[in-house]
Amino acid sequence: MTTFKLDGKQYIELNKLLKIQNLVGSGGEAKVRIRAGEATVNGEVEWQVRKKLRPGDRVVFDGKEIAVK
Repeated sequence: MTTFKLDGKQYIELNKLLKIQNLVGSGGEAKVRIRAGEATVNGEVEWQVRKKLRPGDRVVFDGKEIAVK
């Protein structure tokens, strides 16, 4: 599992997290793959491209788990 620290921010959007973690090559790819149901947030399939992730959220994408702190 990987940890992503918000460093003073209140949240990060799901599509931006996937880009920062180098799990997708572009924002367009993130959008398509999220809308295809490939990402889960806290165990539920997430369809919102810009879902706001806050401390305590867990994302699973492409077999990788990310904990937001």
